[in-house]
Amino acid sequence: MFSKEESRRLKQEFWTSFGKSFPRKWILYNTKLKGFSFKFHFDNKTALVALDVEDDLEHRIKYWEKLLALQPILKDEFLPEAIYEEEYILENYKEISRIYVPLEQKVSIHNKDSWRDVMTFFNEKMNLFEAFFEEYKDIIEG
Repeated sequence: MFSKEESRRLKQEFWTSFGKSFPRKWILYNTKLKGFSFKFHFDNKTALVALDVEDDLEHRIKYWEKLLALQPILKDEFLPEAIYEEEYILENYKEISRIYVPLEQKVSIHNKDSWRDVMTFFNEKMNLFEAFFEEYKDIIEG
């Protein structure tokens, strides 16, 4: 078991190491679309990359319908393992819509032996997510 301080330090060390290993500017919250963001997630059980839609219901529905229409393209040309969840509940019980790709192996942010695999996964999958977004942003936004 790790103390809160040890856990916080390990998380900080992971993200710093990730930034140094793959130094680039990720889109993340800078999509220019309200409530539309990319996320990295890594905890003591899972790692995933996600596209979250968490605006008011009207905008969520608008974006989600377009993302559903683009689903065959995303899965065929970019991320075949992408999972679509129209009603995804976050840990804080907030409901969002999410498209995500989980890392299928057991990993933990507390285990440095799994960090390289997670970093490589994050870099590869988020690059593909962002490439999809850049190519189809006008359709999603429209």
